[in-house]
Amino acid sequence: MGGLDVHDESILVMVAVGRGKAQTRSFRNHRAGRRALLAWLGRLAATAGGARVVVAYEASGQGFGLHDEVTAMGFECHVLAPTRIAASAQQRRRKTDEQDAGRILDLVRAHVLAGNALPTVWVPDRQTRDDREIVRARLDVSEKLTALKAQVQTLRKRNGLGRPARLGRGWTGSYRAWLRAQMGPYSSLAPGARVALGTLLRQMEVLEAEREALDAEVAALAQTRRYAHPVAELQQFQGVGLLTAMVFLTEMGDLSRFANRRQVGAFLGLAPSSHESGAGDEHKGHITHQGPWRVRRVLCQAAWSRVRTDPEAVRAYQRIAARNPKHKKIAVVASMRRLAVRLWHRGRQAQEQAGVFGPDAVSAVA
Repeated sequence: MGGLDVHDESILVMVAVGRGKAQTRSFRNHRAGRRALLAWLGRLAATAGGARVVVAYEASGQGFGLHDEVTAMGFECHVLAPTRIAASAQQRRRKTDEQDAGRILDLVRAHVLAGNALPTVWVPDRQTRDDREIVRARLDVSEKLTALKAQVQTLRKRNGLGRPARLGRGWTGSYRAWLRAQMGPYSSLAPGARVALGTLLRQMEVLEAEREALDAEVAALAQTRRYAHPVAELQQFQGVGLLTAMVFLTEMGDLSRFANRRQVGAFLGLAPSSHESGAGDEHKGHITHQGPWRVRRVLCQAAWSRVRTDPEAVRAYQRIAARNPKHKKIAVVASMRRLAVRLWHRGRQAQEQAGVFGPDAVSAVA
């Protein structure tokens, strides 16, 4: 059994056989170092008479490559959710690599010896991970574009450059042309501000071209056998476009892994937190905000679209908002959760029909 504390350059491993004393060793986090780590674990298992090898590490920006390498050796590997690992205030203040590895080892020991559940995360298959790269890149470009537009507006206001009322409020072609004109010699902007405006507008043009190229990539991915039928089904819902459907499917992965709507809401961080102590009444707090924020983002956009255009969604929103007009955000979150559950139901059926997960998945995506 082992607990791994994984960093960019190193992996600290704390291992033990059964209830025996733990030993610690460090390895470099590169291909040769990880091979040495796996070989060492294999030797320890052989010395212990072919003992079962179970290791775990916390999920991070390192991804799931280490999990793949460990399981390829025939060992058992778990990836843990850091937010679900309990830690005292003292542990949070005095945090060291060895303490982290030891804490994970304790969890693994409790799992193997006592059957305690591990706070694991779902490990997506390699195809899902690779598909996410395209969709996440598309979302990332949108985030950068939004930030650049905010910078342009801030620069304009900072330099007292008012926007003519005839240009409206959106990022129309006439507004963009007017902004480009402010870089010229007849602009009221100072020379430095003109330079800054010019670089922001040029960055926007580059990112808009990237967004267009990535839109084409996402559309092509959506036409593959893995996604064509599920995407078509999800787009039947008002307010759900191609990108929203692809974000939902790539981030959620195998939809059959959720047993009910409560699990869907909890995974997406749309379930309210609960506070209950002793004989006191249970108190529901804010939503947990755990899980994939990208899905929450597109669900929020889709929910607002539905609230404006779909009669059923309008009625549900108004019914909740009428209870307390000051808490309209609660009605929006409820709309997001309701839409997520419907997408899960429809998407799960579509995935089953397409055979994109389970024993027939390889042939289905070929």
